[in-house]
Amino acid sequence: MSDESIQSMGGKARANALTSEQLTEQAKKAAEARWALPKATHEGAIPLAKKSIPCAVLEDGTRLLTQGGFLLALGRAEKAKGGQGSTIDGMVPFLAASNLKPFIPQDLGESTKPIRFRTLSGATAFGYRAEILPRVCEVYLDAKAANALHERQDKIATAADIIIRGLARVGIAALIDEATGYQDVRDRLALAKILERYLMTEGYRRWERMFQIDYYREIFRLRGWTFNPDSTARPQLIGKITNNIVYDRLQPGILKKLKELCPKDESGRKKRKYHVYFTGDVGVPELREHLSNVTMLMKASVNWNQFMDGLDRAKPRLGDTLKLPLDFGDAPRK
Repeated sequence: MSDESIQSMGGKARANALTSEQLTEQAKKAAEARWALPKATHEGAIPLAKKSIPCAVLEDGTRLLTQGGFLLALGRAEKAKGGQGSTIDGMVPFLAASNLKPFIPQDLGESTKPIRFRTLSGATAFGYRAEILPRVCEVYLDAKAANALHERQDKIATAADIIIRGLARVGIAALIDEATGYQDVRDRLALAKILERYLMTEGYRRWERMFQIDYYREIFRLRGWTFNPDSTARPQLIGKITNNIVYDRLQPGILKKLKELCPKDESGRKKRKYHVYFTGDVGVPELREHLSNVTMLMKASVNWNQFMDGLDRAKPRLGDTLKLPLDFGDAPRK
């Protein structure tokens, strides 16, 4: 008998029985199945337990440790018993031992299913959600505390202890984001979600009064300007002041996005007020609250510098621009 297995010979016999068209179709279906898999957008390796553990981030933001990396972190052989993506009685190999079952929460067992994905090079691979690693470690440590481990499992418990201690200092997701470069994308995605909640990217609300007269009266008082309540004329500097003390302090990127959304006329003036782009459920209520707080702080201040000092402490400027001091001049003290 040759070294070929019966299964291998059977597979070759079936392949030989197929026509060239059938083989082509089979290969096409296999390729389509492979390319339909979730794709890694970032890959790297994290230093963990004195080892370099391969990791990846998928298109939907899922952080994975590769199957081999996961096993390596636990001090096991990098190839799972039974092969890639294998399970034993529905449980992943590193949790399949019967003595571990009393220490495995039900939701953990359900979340350990291997994830098949496509790497940056186009190859297929298996991985596990990164967030289950510390929970798997806890299973071994709980079993060890209960004197339920087998001798051969002691080295896994030792590795688990090292991992838990390491992750107490930095989260697994943060490690992967740094290793793969995903933190830049993560920050952009977070900013996009903020803007989506606060601003209308299509259309705008009907105009309504947002800035009450007290807001302008207090700016004029603190700046030492003469205020006429019957006039709507405002110094051009008011716009820059409002950008600074209102829009640039709500959420990161708000002012930048407002400038993109709001059209300008031929003279460069805004055609609409910024506040008409705020969403009614989130943006408008927070804007009103912020304006109320700013106006209250102005009323409690005796001069412009005192107001700005208090505002910088209570609500620092945000956004993409550097936080440089704006020189609006010193308002006279009263």
